[in-house]
Amino acid sequence: MDITLFAIFFAACIGAGATGAMFSPGPWYQALAKPRWTPPNWAFPVAWTTIYICISFAGARVAGMEGSSYAMAFWAMQAAFSTLWTPVFFGLRRLRGALLVMGPLWLAVLGCTITMFQLDFWAGIGFLPFMAWVTVAAALNASVARLNPDQASRDMSD
Repeated sequence: MDITLFAIFFAACIGAGATGAMFSPGPWYQALAKPRWTPPNWAFPVAWTTIYICISFAGARVAGMEGSSYAMAFWAMQAAFSTLWTPVFFGLRRLRGALLVMGPLWLAVLGCTITMFQLDFWAGIGFLPFMAWVTVAAALNASVARLNPDQASRDMSD
């Protein structure tokens, strides 16, 4: 594995993750009705740190391989939709709108997982934690939207 490639992929992850600092959950999220199985707050930074390391590892393993174009395209797609989800959910507070982002995100992570496995077993393994997490996140997003049907979106016209 090329450490420079790993650093580039990890920097992309940090960039995507920066939206979490810009649009933090805060009191608004704490006040929402959530299902009993919602992960504890401490689990989110642990999960994301683990995911970012694993998918950077996966990207670095396959980026230079012959035939990696689809894997890299799915990697870019998941990064884009992952970056978009946070401002839609936490910034705009559009619970159902975030589900419209979650669908392509889930498909991108699935596509990346499959194409990574086709190229390199360990790269595919590297995407499994993200596949599990995005599945839980999609279910959590759907549950929060269902449990908070009257939640108003944030007015950004000011």
